[in-house]
Parts: sequence; C-alpha cells; structure tokens
Amino acid sequence: MTELHSAQQTEDWGAALASDVHAGSVIALCGNLGAGKTHLTKGLVRGIGSAADVTSPTFTLVHEYTHGRLPVYHFDFYRMESDSEVLSLGWDEYLDEPGLIVVEWADRYPQLMPAHTRWLYLESVGPESRTIREGGAPI
Repeated sequence: MTELHSAQQTEDWGAALASDVHAGSVIALCGNLGAGKTHLTKGLVRGIGSAADVTSPTFTLVHEYTHGRLPVYHFDFYRMESDSEVLSLGWDEYLDEPGLIVVEWADRYPQLMPAHTRWLYLESVGPESRTIREGGAPI
C-alpha cells in the first residue's frame, strides 16, 4: 500500500506507473468520489508523454488522449446503467486497440474487464491524503 499526501503526489505516482504499461494494458481504478482516480489518470497520461488536459469523463463517458507513446482511452463507468450500455460505447473495440485503457469506477462492471486488468484501489484518508493499493478484481 502506498500513501500519498497531495494531488500532485498522486499524479506523480501515476506518471511513474506509465513506465510499466504497454499497448493492451488495462488499469481499473476503484474508489469513492474524490479518492484521486482522475489525478492518477492525469499522471498516467503525462507519463505516456501527452500534454493533454485530462478531465473526468463522467458526462462524456470516454476521453481519448492520442498524443504520446500510446493512445490512452479514459472511461468512467459511474453513470453507466448496464453491461449493454458499456458495450454500446464500443467497449470491445477499444479493448482491441493498441493503447492503454484506464477505467474509473471499473468495480461497477468487473465482469467486463479482461483477465489481465490491473486493479488499483484508492481511498481518501484525509483532505489531501489517500492510499493506493493493488489487488484483484472485486467479487
């Protein structure tokens, strides 16, 4: 488990994580509102080599960041109502793309995540502090 004490530390942790991803990687981000999922994604995108302005895809459902060593497909399952709604976004097609997929609120539809998904659990432990732990898919 890693403890981070600011949004910037969370972004920096994500940037370091980017060195460990490749085409076809899938990262599932789980945690409550404000736990740092989007900050971690900002760091990942920066670590991939993109200067894109990363925002939460809560209302657009997926953002694509294509400038960097890999394209990054950033999903948010928070407002999704069913498996079929996720699939209607072209989920299966995105999984076939040679990029990095990052999914906020992935624990809402763990059955749709591929077996090789890297699961990260973020938890707020103070106004700016959070913990990040890696684990298996939720049951």
